[in-house]
Amino acid sequence: MTNIKDLAKMAGVSVTTVSRVLNNHPYVREEKRNAVLEAIRESNYQQNLNAVHLSKEKTQMIGVVLPFSDHPYFALLLKGIAKQALENNYKLVLFQTDYMESRELEALQMLKQKQIDSLIICSRACGWSVIQEYLSNGTIVLCEDTKGKEVSSTFVNQYEIFKEALTFLYKKGHKKIGYCIGRKSGPSSRLRANAYQEFLSDHHLPYCEEYIIDHCNYFEDAKKVMDHLLKMDNRPTALIVTSDQVAAGIVTYCQKQGIRIPEELAIIGYHNEPIAKMMEISTMEIPLLEMGKNLFQQAISKEISKQEMFFRFIKRTTV
Repeated sequence: MTNIKDLAKMAGVSVTTVSRVLNNHPYVREEKRNAVLEAIRESNYQQNLNAVHLSKEKTQMIGVVLPFSDHPYFALLLKGIAKQALENNYKLVLFQTDYMESRELEALQMLKQKQIDSLIICSRACGWSVIQEYLSNGTIVLCEDTKGKEVSSTFVNQYEIFKEALTFLYKKGHKKIGYCIGRKSGPSSRLRANAYQEFLSDHHLPYCEEYIIDHCNYFEDAKKVMDHLLKMDNRPTALIVTSDQVAAGIVTYCQKQGIRIPEELAIIGYHNEPIAKMMEISTMEIPLLEMGKNLFQQAISKEISKQEMFFRFIKRTTV
C-alpha cells in the first residue's frame, strides 16, 4: 500500500510538500503540487482519514440529533444547520431518534469516542442528568432554554409564545381553549403546560384534560384531533396547534364537514410554514432557519453562549 513517503519519492519532492498538498496548504509551488497530484493518481493513493483526524484532533463532522427528519419544523432547523456546515467545510452525521433514548445515547457515545467534533440536539429524549455526563467529552448544543446550565443553546421563549396566543384568543371572547402538541413530555411542552395552567388560573377558568391532545405532528393527525373534539359535549371553541401541518389538516377537515372557522373553531398554528401562508392560517412565526444557523455556529465555537430568538404572531383568517 502506497504511503506518504512513496508519494514523495515518486513526485521528487519532500514528505513535507506531500503533506501540504494533501491538506490543501496554499503555499506550494504549482509544479510541485501537480507532481504530487500525478503521483496520487498513478498510485491510486487513499488517505487514511482516521490518522488525519487523530493528528488534527478534529473530524470536521458534527452530529445532529432530531426525532423526525420528515417533520417541517426539524427540516427547517436542519436546513439552517446544513447551510452553515457547507460554508464552513463540515459534514453532518444525522441521528433520527423517534424520541428513543437509546438512539440519542448512540450519538452521545460518538461524541465521547471523538468520532464527531460536536453534537447538536434539536429535541432531546434523555434527561438533563444524562446530557451532563457527556459535557466533558465535547461541545453539546441544545435547542431549548438552558438557563442555569453550562451548555450552549438557541431557543425561543415557549412560555411567552403560548401566553401570547392564549391571551389573544381570550380577548377575542374564547374561554374554552384547547391545544395540540407533539408530546406532553419534554422541556418545551412543560413550559407550554405551565403557561396554560397559569392562564387558566389568572382568568378563573376550569382545567379540562380533554382539551389537551398530544401525538399531533403531521397533517393526517388532524382527523384524530377532530374525531376527539366532536365526541365531546363541551368542546373547545379555539385551538392552539404547535404544528402548522396539523393546523392545516384541521382547517381542511372542518371545511369538508361544514364547521365554520373561526366562528365555530378558531385556530392558531406554529412556525409560519408555507402551508400556513397558503391556507391563511394564523400562526406564531419562529425563525427556524436562523435558529439552525446559530446552532451550528455555537457547535464550532469554544465559548458557551445562550441565544434567544424572537417570535411574532401573524394574524390571518382562522381567528
